[in-house]
Amino acid sequence: MKNKYNNMKIAGLIILAAVLLSLPFVLGAYYHELIIMLYINIIVVVSFRMIAVTGGWSLAHIPLMGVGAYAAALMSKHFGFPFWATLPLGGLASAFVAFIMSYPLLRMKGFSFFIGSYAAGEAVRLSWIRFRNPFGGPRGLIGIPSPGIINISGTPLIDFSNDVPFYILTLAITVIILILLRRFDRSRIGNTLKAISSSDRLAKSVGINITYYKALAFILASFFNGIAGVLLAHRLGTIDPHQFGFTSTLYLLLWAIIGGTTTFAGPIIGISALTLIGELIRRFNEWVPMIYGVILIITVIFLPEGLESLPKKMPGFFSKLMFSQKSGTGADKKNSRKLF
Repeated sequence: MKNKYNNMKIAGLIILAAVLLSLPFVLGAYYHELIIMLYINIIVVVSFRMIAVTGGWSLAHIPLMGVGAYAAALMSKHFGFPFWATLPLGGLASAFVAFIMSYPLLRMKGFSFFIGSYAAGEAVRLSWIRFRNPFGGPRGLIGIPSPGIINISGTPLIDFSNDVPFYILTLAITVIILILLRRFDRSRIGNTLKAISSSDRLAKSVGINITYYKALAFILASFFNGIAGVLLAHRLGTIDPHQFGFTSTLYLLLWAIIGGTTTFAGPIIGISALTLIGELIRRFNEWVPMIYGVILIITVIFLPEGLESLPKKMPGFFSKLMFSQKSGTGADKKNSRKLF
């Protein structure tokens, strides 16, 4: 039975990979861009879950993504670093800033951490606006080169500025990061983070260094988040501080809340569902915030654990429905006996 399940799982993954790889050849340029942004945002929200698992919801996650984007833009534009160097270095830059932030932030809990992370993120973002040199001020940075592969003579072999090559590149990086994050989530460290989320006092009583593990999650999540920022900068060719403002943070929270953070797939479900809904209601642009707000309220009331809990709740819903129907039928029979 287990082998059959594993075979079905492998077959499903192969089919999914085939579908994802074929999408850029059957869809138009607009949908190329949409799905590329979806892949980048999946990295952002899944890395955010690593922090949320510890019990803290950081509002500095989007600005830390911007740290990776700005680091990649500066290195590639002013120092001529290739994309393959800016990709890990942008992640390390984001992780380094997160390391500095972690000292004061991880001594806060609950609402104070929520507000403190927002203040730390805004301090970073406002520095990009304040200093025109080297960050470009409110207008940001433009002319960020696209990634590519060149041969020994300097002739480009693959130009990733084209839609299809960059789509495949982003898909490959996203899959690799998801595999790494999945393995981390199922590791001993991942289980420790979940234990801290369940009861930090109990975890501390058995000798777990809570501050160390929270800092580790915060820094690792920021590293992968910074890689997403690098992909964004090289794809758009331009970045500015407003891209990493509070509105983007609200969308991140929306993806995590609606999808759920209990399971690894929850945030992916949340962002995929909202991206699809966003496309369906694109013509009603002025109504989008209200529609998202209604979706959020409905989710919080009926699915407090997010869309990831829907499969567990559906059998219970149908069993309750069947039970109520049977009860109603019995009551009707009883009443019918009284009539005669």
